[in-house]
Amino acid sequence: MIKAALIGLGKMGISHAAILGGLPGVELAAVCDTDSLIRSGFEKLTRIPFYSDYKKMIEEVRPDCVYVITPTRLHFDMVMYALEKGCHVFCEKPFALTIEQGEQMAALAKSKGLVGQVGYHNRYIGTFNEMKRLLAAGVIGRPFYFMGEAYGPVILKKKGGTWRSEKGSGGGCIEDYAAHVLNLINYVTGSTLVDCAGVQMPGIFSGEVDDATYGSLRLENGMCGQISVNWSDDTVRKMTTSVKIAGDGGKLEADATTLKIYVREDKPEYGLEKGWNFRYITGLTPQVDFNLRGEEYTLEDAAFIKGIATGEVDGRNSFESALQTDIIIHKMIADWESNFKAAKV
Repeated sequence: MIKAALIGLGKMGISHAAILGGLPGVELAAVCDTDSLIRSGFEKLTRIPFYSDYKKMIEEVRPDCVYVITPTRLHFDMVMYALEKGCHVFCEKPFALTIEQGEQMAALAKSKGLVGQVGYHNRYIGTFNEMKRLLAAGVIGRPFYFMGEAYGPVILKKKGGTWRSEKGSGGGCIEDYAAHVLNLINYVTGSTLVDCAGVQMPGIFSGEVDDATYGSLRLENGMCGQISVNWSDDTVRKMTTSVKIAGDGGKLEADATTLKIYVREDKPEYGLEKGWNFRYITGLTPQVDFNLRGEEYTLEDAAFIKGIATGEVDGRNSFESALQTDIIIHKMIADWESNFKAAKV
């Protein structure tokens, strides 16, 4: 039985706590949060030990793994402490607010032989995995362009900020929303984003951070594309993420529910006919023991626990892959700051 402990009982923390409670082979042994209201509700509804000090929790409970589901500025200290105590760590995204912190966390986990995973759940969605498979197989020929998009109604008016809208805590839209898209582009294409240009990061309602991120990107394999992300978009009900890839033999377009495949000739070996073909999430996602908010969340938690229990580590959401996303984020911020300062001259 894998003994797990969790730090941070916001929306995602409660989600992970519920999923862990439904997974075989794992015990949620303790949780930690500093909010007294959350504590009173949690203690009333569960018998799980509750702590307000994560270090004390780790010392007393001695968990096999620790979930760090807190504002990004807290990740480094918490992850490093858990790793030093010999705990495997699942950390929510984005990984870190600085490259140096991400490098240190990844290096420590590797040196200690511990499993490190970051919560980029899109890598467990069936439509994106099928897109990755077909792209690698050459179904659309030579790919030459990609487009990554995400829109959502998070910040729709000027108001007091939360930790997500503070530059030193969450980092704004680029860290919270665009990170998902950038990470997904790396994953689907099988190549790392290495450069950017023409980045725009307007603050539509927020004063300290961006509410949207736009720019041109280049992959290590030479393919170029663009990103368009906006968390101040009330034309959608909730966050919607998509990736499009064009090749000289066709096109792939995927979101969380549907994969659209256009090919210029029949490809019977892939079950594809000339023209548009459609595949849906219902036929691309395996059954899970406990479905909360989407199978992908259970799949990522199950993969993390399995890696600890069996040594069969699913590396798709490793600390190293999350660090690649942080690196391109910081390059985009630097490009925007350079453009912004130049425009002010």
